[in-house]
Amino acid sequence: MEAKNYIPVILLCSHYKVEVSFFNELYEVGLIEIITIEQTQYLHQDRINDIEKMIRMHHELNVNIEGIDVIFNLLQKVNDLQSKLNATQNRLLLYEND
Repeated sequence: MEAKNYIPVILLCSHYKVEVSFFNELYEVGLIEIITIEQTQYLHQDRINDIEKMIRMHHELNVNIEGIDVIFNLLQKVNDLQSKLNATQNRLLLYEND
């Protein structure tokens, strides 16, 4: 596998000033996916926004890993409900226009 769209975890650690163990803990609870290529751990670049949110929660708000997990699960549920609400509103608009 090629590491083209992936960022080394060690680079993220130095940039955001966090320990590798922070990323390992996020991986253990299932919040991120870490892949290993030639003995180097990588994260996909599409997850950087989520990673930054998690780091801010941890550093600025002192939220532990379990709390971050709860917050992200709740945010996912809110997004799912918002999508369902939008779909329902669109269906209602179809009937109102008749």
